[in-house]
Amino acid sequence: MSGIFITGTDTDCGKTQVALGLMAALQARGLSVVGMKPIASGCQPGQDGPRSTDALALLAQGSRTVSYALANPYALAPPIAPHIAAGQAGLSIELGPIVAAYQALAEEADWVVVEGVGGWRVPLGPTLSVSDLPEALNLPVVMVTGMRLGCINHSLLTAESIRARGARLAGWVANQIDPAMLAREQNLATLAALIDAPCLGLVPHLADPTPNAVAAHLKIDRLLSTQG
Repeated sequence: MSGIFITGTDTDCGKTQVALGLMAALQARGLSVVGMKPIASGCQPGQDGPRSTDALALLAQGSRTVSYALANPYALAPPIAPHIAAGQAGLSIELGPIVAAYQALAEEADWVVVEGVGGWRVPLGPTLSVSDLPEALNLPVVMVTGMRLGCINHSLLTAESIRARGARLAGWVANQIDPAMLAREQNLATLAALIDAPCLGLVPHLADPTPNAVAAHLKIDRLLSTQG
């Protein structure tokens, strides 16, 4: 079994889109894959409790049918920072349930693709943040860079923090969320020169970003080679 943790340079940078594309790319290689979103805020009310559209998409893309509770242990309704949403719900986000859910998912497939919430340093509680999750799950990290003004600073700070936390940066994906971004190629060249990790692909601004469409722009061999 192998796995990867997907983080982003910011919220709304396309983590879910890239996570689904990576799942599709791995599945195209004949590997079984399941997805996980340990914490999600902004969940919609449902008959069985709050549900995250991101987590539901990861579930739908999975090679195996797994329970929602395993895919998304913490489903929080308010569309705000997760530690604040958890506090409003009277909950405390803890690593134990997340690790247990991940281990159960790892029994179901060759790969588990785990998507974070918000950016790398988003707090999950007084002493816990998103950056603690890869260490707890023993996973390397893929960083999604949202290609827009400011992406160089955000990417370099995130990559620096990932390494400072002792996590392994397996690669990064450039996701063009701003179709009108100026000097895109120069920005990409700067990022490639300054991020000490392989670029796993450039995802253009797609009219219909299905998992397979995103997968077509990912260099999955580079990711598989980092898994040894």
